[in-house]
Order: sequence, then structure tokens, then C-alpha cells
Amino acid sequence: MRTETLELDDRFGAEYRGEYVFQEMTWAKRSRIIQKHTRYHPVTGQVLSSDYIAIQAETIVAALKEQPSTQPITLEKLLSEENGIPIELGELFSKVVNRLCGLTTDEAKNSSGR
Repeated sequence: MRTETLELDDRFGAEYRGEYVFQEMTWAKRSRIIQKHTRYHPVTGQVLSSDYIAIQAETIVAALKEQPSTQPITLEKLLSEENGIPIELGELFSKVVNRLCGLTTDEAKNSSGR
């Protein structure tokens, strides 16, 4: 499975400095995370609501295979509205994880039979 490594300096704060390694996850794991945080209508199966923040946070934690020894990234910290991580750091982690665990444009085209 593909991996991506980020080396962070102090721009997000000294506590986040260090190396982070993210790894692509399986389709099943990603699907279970999405299902866990999505409510469906019992009859029609239509999506009633999704907690996109929880989905993204759990996806980041599941893909995060290595981080500095101080363990600055936890699910609780990602979900915290008061003591969470900086916005730009969350966006950076989201981009990396989405690149590793999401479909690229070419993959989407190929899966639709075009």
C-alpha cells in the first residue's frame, strides 16, 4: 500500500514538529468509517446525516502509522473544538489522507467504464 511522509517544522507549533507517516487504507476500513458516522433512512436507505468531521478525523488516525514520540495527534485532539489542532495542520493532514485513500480522477473514470 502507498505511504506518504510529512516532515513538519515549527510552523504549527513545536509540539507538532517531527515526521508523520501516512499509509493508504483498505476499501473496507474506509467504508466502515463512513458507515459508522452516517445515518440512513430505515426504509429508503437515503442518507439522513453524516458527521464529516468525525469521518475525516477517524480516517486521519487510521492512516497515521508513525508520528513523533510525543504522540501529538489523537482522535480526541482532532475532534476537539477547544483544544484541537491548528486549522492549517488539519487541512494538510486531510489533503494527504484524501490523496492516499480517495479515488483519483483517472481511477474514477476507469471505474465508470469510460
